[in-house]
Amino acid sequence: MSVRVRFAPSPTGKLHLGNVRTAIFNYLYARNKGGKFILRLEDTDAERSTEESVKNLISDLKWLGIQWDEGPEVGGNYGPYRQTERYHIYKEHLEKLVKEGKAYPCYCDKESLDRLREEAREKGRNFIYPGTCRNLTEKERKEKEAANIKPSFRLKITPHTVSFNDLIRGNVSIHTDLFGDFIIVRQDLSPTYNFAVVIDDYLMKITDVLRGEDHLSNTPKQIILYDMFGYEKPRFGHFSMILGPDNSKLSKRHGDVSLAAFREKGFLSEALFNALALLGWSDPDEREILKIEELMERFSLDRINKSAAVFDENKFRYINKQHIISLDIKDFAEKAKPYFEKEEIIPKEFDENIQNWFLKLCELIQKRVTLLSDVVSQSKTVFEYDPSAIDDEGRAVLEEEECLKVILAYAVKSENRDLTTREKYIELVNEIKNELKVKGKNLYHPLRLCVSSSMSGPDLDILVPVIEIGASLDLPIKIESSSKRAWRLVNFLREQGYKI
Repeated sequence: MSVRVRFAPSPTGKLHLGNVRTAIFNYLYARNKGGKFILRLEDTDAERSTEESVKNLISDLKWLGIQWDEGPEVGGNYGPYRQTERYHIYKEHLEKLVKEGKAYPCYCDKESLDRLREEAREKGRNFIYPGTCRNLTEKERKEKEAANIKPSFRLKITPHTVSFNDLIRGNVSIHTDLFGDFIIVRQDLSPTYNFAVVIDDYLMKITDVLRGEDHLSNTPKQIILYDMFGYEKPRFGHFSMILGPDNSKLSKRHGDVSLAAFREKGFLSEALFNALALLGWSDPDEREILKIEELMERFSLDRINKSAAVFDENKFRYINKQHIISLDIKDFAEKAKPYFEKEEIIPKEFDENIQNWFLKLCELIQKRVTLLSDVVSQSKTVFEYDPSAIDDEGRAVLEEEECLKVILAYAVKSENRDLTTREKYIELVNEIKNELKVKGKNLYHPLRLCVSSSMSGPDLDILVPVIEIGASLDLPIKIESSSKRAWRLVNFLREQGYKI
C-alpha cells in the first residue's frame, strides 16, 4: 500500500516550531516514499478555533514550502478535511459502539469528577475513572435522562497491556490501568481527540501516524478503538520532544517560538525548513546545509534520534546565513526589497538605473546578512555618515602621522571625480599611495574613516562605487558622496583642533 501520512493541527493559535517539525518530518517521509501528505484541521475546540487561525496556518505552511496532496483548498477523495464537518460520521461510530455494548453513557458531573481527581492527586496516584456509570441499569439511565442530565460517553475498557512496535522507539507496552474507561464523546456530543482521530485516520487510509512523543500515551487508547471498530491499524512512530537551551520543554518561556515569529524575524523559508529538519534527524553524510529537494531524497526514519533535540537559535541563524549567501543575487534582492521599502529608503517603483544600483547594494551586503531583517542595518554605511561617531579605535588612527594627510588627499582628489567603478576607485587610491608614500593600514584605515566613519565594514572598493552611484540617483533618502563625506570629516577634525 502506498504511504499516506497526515499533519492534523488544531487551528487555535500560531503554529509552534514543534508542530512545524512534525509537519516537516511527515512531509519528507511521504515525499521520500513517493506517498501522499494530507492536511487535516482538528477544529473541534469551538471556543479556541478561529477562521483567522486557519487562514494563518495555511499561509505559514505554504510559505514554508509544504504542499499537501489532500486537504483544505485542494480537496481529495476522503474529505471533508475539517473535523467540524465530520460530526455525522462520529455520531454513526458512537452509535455503533453503544449498540455493541463497547461504550456507555456517563452522567457524572464535572464537580464530582474534579473532586475524585484532586483526591487521587493528593494521594500521589493517577486518576482513573471508578466506573460509576459503567453498569447502570436501564432504569437508572432513564432516571438520569428524565432529570435532563446530558451524558458524555466512555469506552468500556477490559484491563490488559497494549503493545505495539514504534517505528522510532521499537517495542512499547502500556497497561490500560493507566487510563481506564476514557471519554470518547463529550456532553455536547463533540468527539474527543482520540475518538475522532482514529475514525479520521482509518477513513482517510492513513498508513503511518508520525507525531511527537507527547502523544505516546494516546496511542494505546487509539489502538483499542481500532480493535473495537475492527479497523486495520496504521504504523505508529513518535518523535522525541524539542528542548529549550535550558533543557526544559520548548515553550513560550523561551520566547516566541512560533513559525510566524521566525518568519517575522527574517528567516528564509527554506532555511527554517532545513534547520527544523535537523532537530532530531541527522543527514547520513552529516551535511547541515540542505535544500528541500535534497532533504526529501535523504530523509529516513532510522536517522531520527530517540533522545530529545535541543533548540539553538544561533544554529538556526547560522543555517539561515548560509542559505542567504547561496541565493542568486536577484533572488536575494527580491527578498530584501520589502525591508528597504518599509523604511522608505528606496522607492517602490524602480527605473532601470535604480534597479542596477540596488543589485550592487545587495551584492555589497549579502555575505554580511544573517537574517533578512538585517539588510537595512547592514546598509547603514551607504545611507549614513557621521564623523562625530568615530570610536576610540578610529580616534587612535587619527593620531597616526600620515592619517590626516591621507584624509585631506582623498577629500581633494575625490572631488568631482568619477568613482562609480571599482577600477576607478583603486586608481585614485594608488595615486594617494604613490604621492604620500603610504601603504597598508596607514593608507586604508584613514580611507575607511573618510567613507564610513567606522573601522569595520564592507570592502571599500565595493562600498565606494555603491555610494557614488547612489548619490547620483533620486532616492527617498539622499546619499552623500564619498567626497562630501571626506570634506565633512576634514572640517570636523579642524573644529576639533586637528592640524589638517
